[in-house]
Amino acid sequence: MRISTASGLQAAMLSLTLPFYAGAQNQAPRPARVVPPARILSFTAKPESVQAGQQVVLTWATENPNNVTIDPDAGKVEARGIRQVFPTATTTYTLTVNGPNNTVLTKSVTVTVTGSGPEVQVQPKTRPDPKDARMPDGKPDLTGVYGFAGVRNLPDPVLKPGAEKFKVDRSGNFVGGRTTLGTDCVPLGIPQSFVTPYPFQIIQKQNFLIMLFEYPNTFRFIPLDNRPHTPDPDPTWMGEAVGHWDGETLVVDSIGFNDKTEVSGYMHTDALHVVERYTRVANGLQYDVTVEDPNVFAKPWVFPTRVLPAHPEEEHVDEFVCENNVDYSKFFGKDDKK
Repeated sequence: MRISTASGLQAAMLSLTLPFYAGAQNQAPRPARVVPPARILSFTAKPESVQAGQQVVLTWATENPNNVTIDPDAGKVEARGIRQVFPTATTTYTLTVNGPNNTVLTKSVTVTVTGSGPEVQVQPKTRPDPKDARMPDGKPDLTGVYGFAGVRNLPDPVLKPGAEKFKVDRSGNFVGGRTTLGTDCVPLGIPQSFVTPYPFQIIQKQNFLIMLFEYPNTFRFIPLDNRPHTPDPDPTWMGEAVGHWDGETLVVDSIGFNDKTEVSGYMHTDALHVVERYTRVANGLQYDVTVEDPNVFAKPWVFPTRVLPAHPEEEHVDEFVCENNVDYSKFFGKDDKK
């Protein structure tokens, strides 16, 4: 679980825009920070003896790691967690912790598989490569955890006459009284949710797909039966999405947004229309998106293709909790809430 006072993400995003305080350079040097060492608190396998193919639960806990792996079968893991494995022969699992100052710690546990001996020990089978996963109907199975991807070389949109007011002004006047930087723990909308530095998860079933966004604990429900949109959907932060398959590509068509989110430097109205295309590639999901708003843009705004990187080592996104939302608009100037 990631618990945040909202300061972590706020600091990361606001550092792009906030000036340094004038007196900061005159402060005395800070003393060197003492970094606590990494530790392995526990690493167990239960049960320690099974028949071939039966479930074993690995449980571990570490402190202050830079990186944690379990080999074989699990790969990179979180600092604390559990993982199911299904060894087919007697197997030794090794927990490796890389800590501060280039320290490396290891701890091993051995699971004995009945009827196997040292002469027949083999590596357990790893999980299937996500890029090869298929649904029963043969469509790509996009289930998994993916990372964010920033937008590079984004062309400026063509604005309608008089729509210049929708361009976000970071210097002091904010549309709707918000900085729209994703610092206030409200949903970011689409496609903006894919640029925040937190992962998201896809859970795919035969007729629908769910996206879970770690920040700020939002989700999308996307039916895959090519149904029409609701005639007059209630405006929401994440919009109303419907999906269908175009060969190997999932096409998601979304409307029904409110007007409180930003799209790469521009606000929009509740007429926002977003069409996304997700295509599985070797290292993740190719993401193509086109944005339309007849009240703001003179023609569709096509974003450059980018890849949302796959994280097969992760089983799920974490919980993100904002415990202390702070209004940072005062750092930018007068807040225009008209």
